[in-house]
Amino acid sequence: MNIDELKKKVRSEEIETIIVAFTDHYGRSMGKRYDGDFFLESVVDSGSHACDYLLTTDMEMEPVQGYSFANWELGYGDFHLIPDMSSLRIAAWLDKTAIVLCDIHNEKNHSQVKVAPRSILNEQISKLKQSGFSAFAATELEYYLLENDYRSLHESNYGSLKPAGWYIEDYHILQGTRVEDFTASARKFLKNSGVPVENSKGEWGLGQHELNVQYAEPKEMADRHIIYKQCLKELADEMGISVTFMAKLQEGGAGSSCHTHISLFKGEDNIFNGTEEYGPVKGSKEFGSFLAGWIKYAPDVMVFYAPTINSYKRFVDGSWAPTRLAWSRDNRTAGFRVVGSGKSFRIECRIPGADCNPYLAIAASLASGLRGIEEKLSPPECFVGDVYAAEHLPHVPRTLKEACDIFSSSKFARDAFGKEVIDHYTHFYKQEIKAYESQVSDWERKRYFERI
Repeated sequence: MNIDELKKKVRSEEIETIIVAFTDHYGRSMGKRYDGDFFLESVVDSGSHACDYLLTTDMEMEPVQGYSFANWELGYGDFHLIPDMSSLRIAAWLDKTAIVLCDIHNEKNHSQVKVAPRSILNEQISKLKQSGFSAFAATELEYYLLENDYRSLHESNYGSLKPAGWYIEDYHILQGTRVEDFTASARKFLKNSGVPVENSKGEWGLGQHELNVQYAEPKEMADRHIIYKQCLKELADEMGISVTFMAKLQEGGAGSSCHTHISLFKGEDNIFNGTEEYGPVKGSKEFGSFLAGWIKYAPDVMVFYAPTINSYKRFVDGSWAPTRLAWSRDNRTAGFRVVGSGKSFRIECRIPGADCNPYLAIAASLASGLRGIEEKLSPPECFVGDVYAAEHLPHVPRTLKEACDIFSSSKFARDAFGKEVIDHYTHFYKQEIKAYESQVSDWERKRYFERI
């Protein structure tokens, strides 16, 4: 929706509220709701403001100390929210509401806040353009649907999960029909909110589903991802059920992924197409080098693919989640899967989980692939067979602590994102680790309370 269309809808009272939003480190939508008339009179040209502590909080919204970006000593001032009017769209699942996503700028010099997730992706898109390329991306989100509502789950300490399905429903039409009131509404609302939907299907876990939206340029794809999650959560809340994008909901079950697809273009041409032979695949030198860089630097930016303690519980052999760094042609046991042909020829990275922040995950993917092209890297041999059984292949980092240590000391990551970003996010992930290590879990009580 463009600004002229918004003006008409505000005048006719079809739109009364504008959500002005941005994402924090976790990928949560933050922001304000504005009256439609005031938004048009003031916010379109002047933007809005929010407290800069929002890029230093933990999950509980506590202002964590130790950041140079914002702290008590600096007084927690404001940063400037600049609406990206290309992201303006109707929030069809809400009454008479539109939403616009923002870039975050410094209040003093009006430059982008470097540590903001959208800024980090913007920087990689700028580097992509400087290299003469454009890109398309897609993120395939999986989620679990539960019959419990969010409030009752919280009050029961999440101890009585009731999935909206009682047997593995991968591709099952019958199981999908049982939750079609939710899924059909989600498809309709997303489509009417400017997020084109391709399909939905049951997945491999009890109550697990996938809803795919069309690919787009990287920033638009990340924006769609954010709108998707917000829509599904708020729709579930309205219907008295719940949906979760945790990477691993329960032990023994399938994790929820965010398979990330990328292809590079020059003009109308997919430059991954070519005649170089990479095992059973033919592609360009740029394809081979992008793939090689994406694989090589995956450990360095693993925190952007798997940002929580829970993320790493998804990486289990034989669980459909990748555990080792290898690539193949259409092989779902590999961390990287080459699929498609012609204009759809692309690389799929199966490492990111559904808990990733899409701006950071796509930024990490682009940075890794571009570095591979710069270094003219060659990919390892195409793997044929069961990657889970290939114990000689390098394993993905096994914990957030391991991934954070690699990230904080990575020369590649520092070159790609800058010292300020690396130091800021290293502190963020260390705080997440610290919070986890200080907790006593139900598992510990069950295991040790009586018998130790």
